[in-house]
Amino acid sequence: MAFLGCVARRVSVAVRPPRTPPCCVSARSFSSEPTNEKSVPYETTLKQEEGSSSGPTKPLPRSADAVVIGGGSLGCQTLYHLAKMGMTNVVLLERDRLTAGTTWHTAGLLWQLRPSDVEVELLGHTRTVISKDLPEETGLETGWIQNGGLFIASNKQRLDEYKRLMSLGKVYGIESHVLSPAETKDLYPLMNVDDLYGTLYVPKDGTMDPAGTCTTLSRAASARGAKVIENCPVTGIQVGVDDLGVKRVKAVETAHGIIQTPCVVNCAGVWATKLGDMAGVRVPLVAMHHAYVVTERIEGIQNMPNVRDHDASVYLRLQGDALSVGGYENNPVFWDDVSDKFAFSLFDLDWDVFMQHIEGAVNRVPALEQTGIKSTVCGPESFTADHKPLMGEAPEVRGFFLGCGFNSAGMMLGGGCGRELAHWIIHGRPEKDMYGYDIRRFHNSLTNNNRWIRERSHESYAKNYSVVFPFDEPLASRNMRKDPFHQVLTEQGCVFQERHGWERPGWFNLDGAAPVLDYDFYGAYDVKKNENYKYNDLLGKEYTFGFPPHHDVIRSECLTCRQGVAVFDMSYFGKFYLTGPDAKKAADWLFSADVNKAPGSTVYTCMLNKRGGAEADLTVSRLEPGTAMLPLAPESNGEAYYLAIGGGVAEHNWNHVRSVLQDQGFRCTLTDHSEEMGMISIQGPRSREVLQEVLDTDLSNEAFPFSTHKVVNAAGHKVRAMRLSFVGELGWELHIPKDSCLPVYHAVMAAGAKHGIINSGYRAIDSLSIEKGYRHWHADLRPDDTPLEAGLAFTCKMKSSIPFLGRDSLEKQKAEGLRRRIVCFTIDEKVPMFGLEAIFRNGVPVGHLRRSDYGFFIDKTIGYGYIRNPDGGVVSADFIKSGTFTLERMGVTYAAKAHLKSPFDSGNQRIKGIYPVEDLGLHKAHV
Repeated sequence: MAFLGCVARRVSVAVRPPRTPPCCVSARSFSSEPTNEKSVPYETTLKQEEGSSSGPTKPLPRSADAVVIGGGSLGCQTLYHLAKMGMTNVVLLERDRLTAGTTWHTAGLLWQLRPSDVEVELLGHTRTVISKDLPEETGLETGWIQNGGLFIASNKQRLDEYKRLMSLGKVYGIESHVLSPAETKDLYPLMNVDDLYGTLYVPKDGTMDPAGTCTTLSRAASARGAKVIENCPVTGIQVGVDDLGVKRVKAVETAHGIIQTPCVVNCAGVWATKLGDMAGVRVPLVAMHHAYVVTERIEGIQNMPNVRDHDASVYLRLQGDALSVGGYENNPVFWDDVSDKFAFSLFDLDWDVFMQHIEGAVNRVPALEQTGIKSTVCGPESFTADHKPLMGEAPEVRGFFLGCGFNSAGMMLGGGCGRELAHWIIHGRPEKDMYGYDIRRFHNSLTNNNRWIRERSHESYAKNYSVVFPFDEPLASRNMRKDPFHQVLTEQGCVFQERHGWERPGWFNLDGAAPVLDYDFYGAYDVKKNENYKYNDLLGKEYTFGFPPHHDVIRSECLTCRQGVAVFDMSYFGKFYLTGPDAKKAADWLFSADVNKAPGSTVYTCMLNKRGGAEADLTVSRLEPGTAMLPLAPESNGEAYYLAIGGGVAEHNWNHVRSVLQDQGFRCTLTDHSEEMGMISIQGPRSREVLQEVLDTDLSNEAFPFSTHKVVNAAGHKVRAMRLSFVGELGWELHIPKDSCLPVYHAVMAAGAKHGIINSGYRAIDSLSIEKGYRHWHADLRPDDTPLEAGLAFTCKMKSSIPFLGRDSLEKQKAEGLRRRIVCFTIDEKVPMFGLEAIFRNGVPVGHLRRSDYGFFIDKTIGYGYIRNPDGGVVSADFIKSGTFTLERMGVTYAAKAHLKSPFDSGNQRIKGIYPVEDLGLHKAHV
């Protein structure tokens, strides 16, 4: 018998074989393996005996309302929730037996706390389904074991992260405790606590059994009329084209018959890419080996909590009187040749890769050094570019839904995601904000780019246990989409952020250029690690939950905009034209605001879903009809609209508009010119003086009012100028054809030199916009927030009789009163907040901050969050005014002031060009 300590020493001194290049990583085996036993640590699996029947376990129906493909955690949870919501004519097809492929060998851990409010809710639902709902409905046990969870912190930053989770957990009633090393030792006597900073203990975390869970789910779904058919591989997906030219799912093909259906749900895990190919749908995931080992019996380990030692990148799962040990390494093995025959098989464990986890485990629980290894479990798992699942309706084919790519978290996220996916299928949208999992979060140019999928999936895997810091950026697959200003801004010290594949300015480093380099796989696979990497060094300096070291640089950018003039490169924005015979009807229905003002008008508006939730916020400009002057104007004989949309969510917006047009049968054309135009925004009290030298038009309030636009000449180039602001200042956006971007930019900078003009980035925009009270979609405005709740009632044409998508829900909500609403908070202490901090009213948790930043002009930390009445009643202005509010940040409580209006320029004087004299002339001090 080999012991874990011996394995660690043996592998660490061995000569490593050459690493396989990242483009063709393959499985390897070693003669030095300490055990040949490969088996999962579960008493029951659903693997069928050799020679058993290979045909379908039930006859195939001719038709179904939906066909779920894949009998793992997500497939079974989705089927169960579809049936529970009333869609009972549904079928699950599994090519082998339930749990085959990836689910059967999963570790089955469930941790309740994550740095995301939505994920906390999803995990909470899974826990309820597994521990309560299924046993009550079926009388069967799922295998749920509530032994608790223990997060290990070896440094202050890690413990700070855990304290953030603890504060968020209070909002959801999740019990957790920060323990000292001594208290941790009392709880877990076998643990080495000499190098600990502290721990977070969550008593009601636990583990799930894959076979027991999936079996119980299938029985509960079958009891409601759903069908589960095993041993029935899918061989094809039939796709048809409707009268509008829209591709839609028609049927599922198998060797044993065809099922007519308008809806297919791809829950095929590692095999989801192949299933997508059958329908012409891109599924951007990769398959990797993911492993753990099971120890022999350990005296004294019984009833101990599961352990996550993030800094050692290892977890310890209680397995009766033994432990399962696994983790995430920086050199995972890719599985490129995904086999259709792989069902209940396992790979040989690559000890060279796995050894680092053993070292971490032995350090944490020294008894492991003399503990034998009972078996190894190394199976395939699917991983994605951002370590988040792929869900929702595919952009390529209507009726083709994704529920895959769960990054080894399919068991613990399965219940929550299965419910949301079922709601998505039945009602067209999920109940929660699932944008972070929606396939439409990725731009279409990336989802078939193998370099992007592979590099980003590797980095996300390698960093899975890293601290989630507020200002982190990926290093993999950068420079995929660059605007015309990229090089000149790089030379001026721009520190870029990545959004939607675009490089967009984050902030400007005063110490010169910090270019983003090609990805080095963190030195894995014999790829030479980048040396003297200035960009990475700048990111690393911001790994803090305090004020970042470049706080004063952001301050300077913000105050120069407030008191002088700044230029923002916003070229990554989505830029769409909506034209066609039904363009006006479509605009009336799509947009919550009345965008049918006079040509030359620009309107800030939302797009809503049926429940009144905000699917987007954007500006819509009504254009003059006429001949094409692309990219500045489309050809149109009637109504035409220019849509400018935040670039990070452009794909989501594009598909939302397109789906609504299809569903309503509007005869419209939607065209994308995002890549053909750049966009700079010139903002601040001196912006008019600067631009008056560059543009050939009168920029006075009378000649060029706020929320209007016109095509003008800028330094001899045609541009579309819009008088708008996303920072609360006098300013204009210039939408510029690609080839004219640099000449116009240089003209603006030359004209602004005497006014102290500077470049500024999105870190400043984040601060300036929250100070003004402007919303950021997917932060303080999401699909589960209505405009009424978000303080955006002015974007809704409720006083008109014009119907629009979501109006009925808003009318109902208005009549009943708001049960939740957004509130602005400020605190006097100079401490940073980033969102997720708990909000207390009179000592009772009522919500959490969605978004927070520092407001440099008012010199305070500002946060926005949605609050509820604990009694379930209406959240009125009096409810807010009469309460005493506090915010909890990492376990520390701060007195907070609640504001019903923005504490900065609530009268909107500055965007009108009206400034207090004392605000002018001060900007030079901040340049």
